Amino acid sequence: MTRIVVVGSINMDLVTLAPRFAGPGETLTGDRFLTIPGGKGANQAVAAARLGASVSMVGCVGDDAFGKQLYDGLVAEGVDVTHVTRVDGIGSGTASITVAGGENSIVVVPAANGRVAAAQVEAARKLIRGADAVLVQLEIPLDAVDATLRIAQDEGVPVILNPAPAQLLPVEWLSRVRFLTPNQHELATVLGADGDTDFRELMRRAPCPVVLTRGEDGAWFRDKDDEPKHQIGFKVDAVDSTGAGDTFNAALAVYLAEGLDVAVRKACAAAAIAVSRLGAQGGMPRADEVAAFLETHP
Repeated sequence: MTRIVVVGSINMDLVTLAPRFAGPGETLTGDRFLTIPGGKGANQAVAAARLGASVSMVGCVGDDAFGKQLYDGLVAEGVDVTHVTRVDGIGSGTASITVAGGENSIVVVPAANGRVAAAQVEAARKLIRGADAVLVQLEIPLDAVDATLRIAQDEGVPVILNPAPAQLLPVEWLSRVRFLTPNQHELATVLGADGDTDFRELMRRAPCPVVLTRGEDGAWFRDKDDEPKHQIGFKVDAVDSTGAGDTFNAALAVYLAEGLDVAVRKACAAAAIAVSRLGAQGGMPRADEVAAFLETHP
């Protein structure tokens, strides 16, 4: 069984389904409201667990009602929460999400996620040492991200860094990454490059291997000095794109031992299934569903 450690955010998603996105100063009547566990870290942990991996989460929740729900939800998905800390006197992270026409807009309030610290990651060093891969994102403080990259490198464990929300990152950080998994905008931001630069050129400039997600176009990937390769996207009826990128990252980590080409194809399939369903974690598939999907989508 693949062993995955996820260091990242844990949020409650406050989801409103609407006929369209509201403009500035405009009030719309929505169709439905849901509270769904989320956060890029927790999403990736749940997705990896559903795909059959043994998953451990490193992160923080608040001492509010959401915190208990989020903690219990991870336990129910089979995620090890030994290194999930409940922080007193602060609320859990939230993401206010509006879904319209299969797309979404999101406002994130980090709250307890801002308390994830380098010391907490260091306390999980033994766990990281025994992992096959580590997943980390940028919804937690950067010193915790830095500690994750440093400790994983020390222990010889590959790291998949999902650079979202995007920001300029130090070259020495990227040199520790096994795979960087941005979209085109995120890659340009991470590298401090012109956003109009061709994404294949951006991939060549990166000081680490890149797996670039491009929505319906699938993904492009480059390992070391290889030229970028393309995995076409799978056509589905999109319902909600929330969490699709997290599903992709988790699948990439789970299937990486089968080879990069296979892992990217399976990650695209898992993400396609996810966008055809409502909710971030609610739409995440299980391994048998990915296998069945690929049988009907050669």
